[in-house]
This record gives sequence, C-alpha cells and structure tokens, in this order.
Amino acid sequence: MQRLSHLEIIRKIENEERFEAVSQDYSFTLKIDDYVPYICGAVHDGHQFRKELWENCLHSAYDRWYEEDPATKEFVKSHPIVIAGCDSRFEYDLNRDPENAIYEDAWGKRLWKKPLTRKQHNESLAKHSRFYEVVHALVAKVEGKYGAAVVYDIHSYNWRRWDREVPVINLGTANIDNERFGKEVESWRISLSQLDLPHGIESTSKINNTFHGNGYFLKFITKNFRNTLVLATEFKKIYCDELGQIIYPEVVSAIETQLRSKLKEHAKSFHASHKK
Repeated sequence: MQRLSHLEIIRKIENEERFEAVSQDYSFTLKIDDYVPYICGAVHDGHQFRKELWENCLHSAYDRWYEEDPATKEFVKSHPIVIAGCDSRFEYDLNRDPENAIYEDAWGKRLWKKPLTRKQHNESLAKHSRFYEVVHALVAKVEGKYGAAVVYDIHSYNWRRWDREVPVINLGTANIDNERFGKEVESWRISLSQLDLPHGIESTSKINNTFHGNGYFLKFITKNFRNTLVLATEFKKIYCDELGQIIYPEVVSAIETQLRSKLKEHAKSFHASHKK
C-alpha cells in the first residue's frame, strides 16, 4: 500500500493504474486491482478520531463505535475496487453533505463540550472534500469505460434500538431511478435474502423498511452520474454484540465469502442490461 495525496490518487485513476493507497491525511483508502464496472464503498467503516478532539468530545470511544459501521470494509475486501473511510463519522460524516457533515449533536446527545474552532471545522471538511474529489474521478473513470456502473454502498445498523422485527438487510431506494433500475434492486434483494448465515440467522431482506437511502454518498453519485446505480445496502448488526463491542468473525467471514460471488454475479448482470 502506498501513501498518496488525493491528487496523486486521481492521476492514477485517470491513467487506469492498478494500485492500493491510503490518502496522505490517512482519512480513506482505495484499492484498485482491476478496472471493472462496479465499485464497493464503506464510508462509515472508520473509527479514527483525531487526538486534538478527544478532550472536547462528550461521546466515549464506545459511543462512537456503536454508531459506526465496523467490518463493512471487511465484507467487500476481496473485490477489485474498494473505497473506504478511515475516520469516524463523529469527526465528519462522509454520508452527509458538507453543510451537515460535522455533528453538533449525535443521536440525541450533544457532541462537543465547546464549539469547534473554525480551523478544526475546516480541517475536517477538507478531508470530506478530498474524498469526494476522488469519488468523482473514480466513478467517472468506471462509468466512462463501461458505459454503466453499479456502486455497492455498504452500511450496518443497530437493530436493538428498534421496537419491532427488522430485516437483516435493508435496501434504501428512495433516491434512485426505480423505474429504470427496479429489476436490479429486486434481484440484489433476493440474492441477499439467500445468504447462509451462522447460528441459524435467517437472512431476511426488505426495501425501505428501516432506511430509505438518503445518504450523501448515494445522492452525490446519482446526481453526477446518470448511468451509475448506487445500492445502499444496510446490514443489521447481527455480526457483532452491539452492547458488548464484540465482533463475531465467523459471521463477518460468512458474509464476506458469499458476497465474493453474489456481488460479482449481480454486477455482471447489471452491466449486461445497461451497457451502451
């Protein structure tokens, strides 16, 4: 893995180079083993929280972990193109627009003892901006090369806060062209419902049941690229103990292993239907 500036990363993408890199500020990683017509993203995978903010934060490291999406990069690590956040969403949220990316409160609890300085605010927003410059270059390259592309936007969610039965996988589709892409949404939902999970976990999958796909990552790509479908895919945190902060590696491995084929097959079918 190389350490590169976001501009160096963009140049490599434009030149169709294969590489694996962490951004110069250590805020995200990008791996490109091959230029294929699909991308995997895990924008909430990160837990880093820069030290100058520690004393000012009212949320504990566990509070932050609870709301992050640990192991989501692990789910898709074997695929050719994987982009993932390294920083905690509590510093800045890559799945929110720049105006709302820095929290004042989080899940009903004030985040900062005192307001961030303008310098602290700007440092976080600069990382957000550099990430999206790379995302734009990456999607432009893939869509331009293949005529159509699909982005698997991988997240997880805390099921214990719901007072009803919720699906193991939720697809959020409120901000995509469902008339055009409805067939691919449904085929992805069906494929995920057939995951074979440990401990007798039934792999239920539904559309817009818990979340509706309102994230900025999806909206940014959908707004800028007409022929790229973003599938906001939320896994119920059946792969960890939310309260004990324990990851279940056997569940993570089962998901990752099966997504190796399921995701690739779905992307191949999508491209066959939508390439120019």
